[in-house]
Amino acid sequence: MHIFVSGSLAYDRIMDFPGRFADHILPEKIHILNVCFMVNGLIERFGGTAGNIAYNLALLGEKPVILATGGKDFRPYEDWLLTLGLPLGGIKPIHQEFTAGAYITTDLGDNQITGFNPGAMKYPSEFGFDGIDPQNTLAIIAPGNLEDMLAYSRAYRTRGVPYIFDPGQSIPAWEGPDLKEMADGALAMIVNDYELEMYRQKTGLDEAGILALTATLITTRGEEGSVILTPQGEEAIPAAPARRVADPTGAGDAYRAGLMKGLILGWPWPQAARMGAVLASFAVEQQGTQEHQLELGDFWERYAANFGPIPAVA
Repeated sequence: MHIFVSGSLAYDRIMDFPGRFADHILPEKIHILNVCFMVNGLIERFGGTAGNIAYNLALLGEKPVILATGGKDFRPYEDWLLTLGLPLGGIKPIHQEFTAGAYITTDLGDNQITGFNPGAMKYPSEFGFDGIDPQNTLAIIAPGNLEDMLAYSRAYRTRGVPYIFDPGQSIPAWEGPDLKEMADGALAMIVNDYELEMYRQKTGLDEAGILALTATLITTRGEEGSVILTPQGEEAIPAAPARRVADPTGAGDAYRAGLMKGLILGWPWPQAARMGAVLASFAVEQQGTQEHQLELGDFWERYAANFGPIPAVA
């Protein structure tokens, strides 16, 4: 099956400040803020919505095509994707820009200051879909370049390609009509509970109105699991417990990849969502969004331990 994952590719550059930001900020001088925090060091990790989802699909044996852009410093990330056996044909090089990067500094109180440089993500990847068989294709539109998100939703609808719409952190950048258009005709829309409220405020739609656009609405709720809403009703999917929780940051992208793998296997939404829950449990056990590893045997063992017998492949 052809799998397309559009979204962002980014470097996460993480720094730890061995103090508290509040001790170095004078409230009476906040209007002329000028501070410097000496950090312990810097860790660079691969990230971005498209990269994270593709990485997790690769763990489950899939080879999705990433639709995104990379900058003049993309070579280490490119090498990483090649080690995973992932194709690079959907990644457009933007040689005059750096790859998108998040610069995250965390203090002892877990307060964070983040700077994000979109860099190459400012440019659309402009992938063409000529010759794609829609009956053998599944796509997801994750947050990334805004032109891509709108263009790919239109391309998928025109070609009859089933796609999942995942607006995520891009919602504040959109107006209601575009958010409605991108969801219209999608196989499903997936958001967390906070993003769902933002989507509703932007579009003026309640859940029934959203289901008039897409027949399936999936809301993730962190450690409380997820909820699948269709015109037939609502079903709650519990989270799969992790052995330890080191970093919840990549759980959502892992959930999406597991969900897609379940759909590829021909499973109905509830079983596919349980697969997403299991993959998310592996993701939170390591720092970073592409640091966890798994053996398929361990994956299926954890699935069975939490959700019972593994469904048959359709």
